Amino acid sequence: MTDDALEQKDGTTPTDVPASADATDAARERTLQEERDQFYDLLLRKTAEFENYRKRIDRERREQADRVAADVLQDLLPIVDDLELALKADSGGEGAGAYRKGVELIHKQLVELLKKRGVRAIDALGADFDPHVHQAVTTETIEGRRDGEVIEEYRRGYLIGERLLRPAMVKVARS
Repeated sequence: MTDDALEQKDGTTPTDVPASADATDAARERTLQEERDQFYDLLLRKTAEFENYRKRIDRERREQADRVAADVLQDLLPIVDDLELALKADSGGEGAGAYRKGVELIHKQLVELLKKRGVRAIDALGADFDPHVHQAVTTETIEGRRDGEVIEEYRRGYLIGERLLRPAMVKVARS
């Protein structure tokens, strides 16, 4: 081939590329790298936002499930209370033994259900009054008891995990 054959339409040969074209290519490459970096940064931010969103939704879902479970369990507590009152009742008369045995069985089943769901009773008798878990219904001055000691429990209190489901209704000693 001759040099005339390599000549382009504008009269230059491929080896005659001006220096300004190299500068333009370098500028274009820098621009592309900046755009790539911006898109990569945007991708990282959106990925982090999505991960935070997913975690927040999971946490809210768990909290909602806990609230629903707490509402259902709270509805069961009066049944347990009534059964406990029935067990304390005078068991005189015919068939009272069978009646008591049936009530004990139902009570046991309900208590097991509550335990299975993470509900536990608050031990109030003999404990110091704690307004976070006890509801004082009355007070009484009694010798030999310390001030603020729970001396009687009218209604049992319950916790679900570390959350208060229902406070214990109690009588508190005062000095």
